[in-house]
Amino acid sequence: MSGAGDTRRSAGLWDDVRPFSIKTKLGTLVVVSVFITTGLLMIAVRTKTELRFITVFSIIATLLITQFVAHSLTAPLDEMNTVARSISHGDYTRRVKGADRRDELGDLAQTINRMADDLEAQDRQRKELVANVSHELRTPIAGLRAVLENVVDGVSAADPETMRTALKQTERLGRLVETLLDLSRLDNGVVPLKKRRFEVWPYLSGVLKEANMVASARGGIASDSGRHTRTDVHLHLDVTPPELTALADPERIHQVVANLIDNAVKHSPPHGRVTVKARRGERPDSLELEVLDEGPGIPRSEWHRVFERFNRGSVGTPHGPGSDGGTGLGLAIARWAVDLHGGRIGVAESERGCRILITLPGESPL
Repeated sequence: MSGAGDTRRSAGLWDDVRPFSIKTKLGTLVVVSVFITTGLLMIAVRTKTELRFITVFSIIATLLITQFVAHSLTAPLDEMNTVARSISHGDYTRRVKGADRRDELGDLAQTINRMADDLEAQDRQRKELVANVSHELRTPIAGLRAVLENVVDGVSAADPETMRTALKQTERLGRLVETLLDLSRLDNGVVPLKKRRFEVWPYLSGVLKEANMVASARGGIASDSGRHTRTDVHLHLDVTPPELTALADPERIHQVVANLIDNAVKHSPPHGRVTVKARRGERPDSLELEVLDEGPGIPRSEWHRVFERFNRGSVGTPHGPGSDGGTGLGLAIARWAVDLHGGRIGVAESERGCRILITLPGESPL
């Protein structure tokens, strides 16, 4: 056993020494310097050359070789220092050129380039977020301002219809701020999970009834509030077995299901059908949820983008009266809520419409 252990340790040591690593180069430098000095001494002995000439030649040769190796090591470091300084000043377009080297400096160059790519992507997302939020906030604010200016100037009276228009813009503004706060809490990890065991059928039944009640209550108001107002779409619930239970945070799952239903209803055809299915998962108290609609569906090329913030997909105008494109934040919130549970959410294959599949792990594995 000890021989096998020594063999493994020796193999581990040799694994750290790569053919083109800095350790190998420095070791080669020492070996070459020794061979040059030894060779010159042997030549001096055979030709009876004075030792001082041999010493000078040996020093010059060693310095030239050392200078060559040192330049190959320090030049990439200087470039990396320059690129790192540019990144620290906010320039994420610079990249290190020596990423194809087969030594430790090549690994470091690849790491710096990956870091620059990540920082550039984050900076781009930050700018897009600011632009999108500014656009989303400007629309309801401009609409609300126009309504109030008309009332103040006497162009229109402060009748119920005008106030409903103002309420519509105020609701949309409030909904956007609420979703942004939800995303901020989720990003910062300040939303703790409060898991508990609950019965799935009565819970999801309540979520669907609430969605219908909200749509009916807002039936006379246009839907720029960020929630659908369609009452022509039928919501159907399918839970198998009926006594199914799950372990999760009910409040977070409510966010997930409500946002998915809202998105499905908006893109359903007139008098369409949205189905919410629940099944038992692989582990105890795990849960699989599906939300299916009869709309145009999502192209496979956009499956990976549907849960990005402010992404509304390729469907320009949702189906049916009282439907709008929303803020593009509902699916992003659904994804983050599922991620908090350690679950998975994504678009799945479907013969018709769109099918969103959610898997919640239930009890955490040991």
